[in-house]
Amino acid sequence: MKENVRNIILIGMPGSGKSTIGVVLAKRLGFRFIDSDLVIQEKYGKTLERLIDEYGDRGFIQIENDVNKSIEAEHTVIATGGSVVYGSEAMQHLKSIGTVIYLEVSEEELRERLGDLKERGVVSNGKSTIKEIFSDRRALYEKYADMVYCQRHRLLRDSVEELCRIICDK
Repeated sequence: MKENVRNIILIGMPGSGKSTIGVVLAKRLGFRFIDSDLVIQEKYGKTLERLIDEYGDRGFIQIENDVNKSIEAEHTVIATGGSVVYGSEAMQHLKSIGTVIYLEVSEEELRERLGDLKERGVVSNGKSTIKEIFSDRRALYEKYADMVYCQRHRLLRDSVEELCRIICDK
């Protein structure tokens, strides 16, 4: 692996595999792993769902922005929350400390994987369906991504192997 790969930051919709792929990818690369949603829950002592209920979408987006812009890491895979892209300060910081990879998944797959959006603690930003949320975020994911990785219909091990090859060739 090239020395310039400091951190790998995974962005994408809830259910795109950021946490699942992130853990295995970190092991494979010999990196640490951070799930920024868990950092938020630990800091506030509440689930994402409770934080969204309590602070609303805007308040949660600010919390998420503040937590993510303060992450300091080296040789770490960071799985972010799906709404991290609404926080420009967080995204500028994350881009400055590593390579941002957008894990792209089709809308149909997301529908199968996600189930109840409210139970997952998903920021809806005034949208009510997966299609609307996906449409609202897609351009932001693409804007901030250094690389787009199509995760559609791929097995975990295949995705991790391919990402390792791509990262190690950087």
